[in-house]
Amino acid sequence: MEFIERKRLLFFGLPWTFTKYTVREEMITINTGFLNTRENDCYMYKVQDVELTVSLWERIFGMGTVICYTGDTTNPKLYIEHVKCAKEIKDFILDASEEARMKRRTMNTLRIDAAAEMDDDLRDDEYDE
Repeated sequence: MEFIERKRLLFFGLPWTFTKYTVREEMITINTGFLNTRENDCYMYKVQDVELTVSLWERIFGMGTVICYTGDTTNPKLYIEHVKCAKEIKDFILDASEEARMKRRTMNTLRIDAAAEMDDDLRDDEYDE
């Protein structure tokens, strides 16, 4: 499955911009620009969380913005702005990212107590001296 969508103007939701989003099972690609173009890719297994935001104007014109929180160095937050079918795209990215992590056998973890543990190690070093 693949979603190809253009960034739309907030006014009337018309696709008059030069930004194109392609969401595939293995990767998200963002193409921007007209004369100077730029292409940015992010592998699905790097997507850690996905958020959907819908402003009042986006809701009026049936659009939304999908924010992907990634482990990518170039774009830790990947914005897919002002697109139609935003809810379906968000759900697809969530499922595809989980599937991609399972295929690669990768896991994203967050250690909340890591800072406290580092403080304890520093205190122990002070007492050793």
